[in-house]
Amino acid sequence: MNGMNTAVIYLVQTLGSLYLLIVLLRFILQLVRADFYNPLSQFVVKATQPLLKPLRRVVPGFGGLDFASLVLAILVQLALMIGVLLLMGYGVGGYLLPLLLWSAIGVTSLFLKVFFFALIVSVILSWVAPSSYNPAAQLVNQICEPLLSPIRRILPNLGGLDISPIFAFIALNLVDMLVINNLAAMSGMPRALSPFL
Repeated sequence: MNGMNTAVIYLVQTLGSLYLLIVLLRFILQLVRADFYNPLSQFVVKATQPLLKPLRRVVPGFGGLDFASLVLAILVQLALMIGVLLLMGYGVGGYLLPLLLWSAIGVTSLFLKVFFFALIVSVILSWVAPSSYNPAAQLVNQICEPLLSPIRRILPNLGGLDISPIFAFIALNLVDMLVINNLAAMSGMPRALSPFL
């Protein structure tokens, strides 16, 4: 693989993964019932609307969730994986079913990472700007709250010290290690696609 090919793979992975993140955020923001009047939420809506609008005619929502955005995330992941494999010289003919499974695994891995990094940002913000009204800070807290509130109900009150993010980090890492990595290994996911995990 020459340097130009490596650069193209890097660009495809980076730009494609960025758009994939935005599409998955659209689903997550609806899942956690985030404020859609937040400027960042509005950006996510506007960035995903062109591809989601026609897909919604085929994939209906259910229970207040826009499953079209989840399907779009899997399709974007699938396109990225096919593109990377083709650029690396792999043949993808006859691998559609495994590629769909690998795409679902990749989207699930990214789903967990969104919550993981949102928790990191939330913890840092709680130290440096505990009562911030910044739109990004509010959105991060809205993403983390559904994950942290069940843990807070179980943990005893420690006098103002919130250790629920520690248990959330442990749970997310365990799911990543025990479920995502094992699913990728059992499904025969090639090492070339490991950047998507």
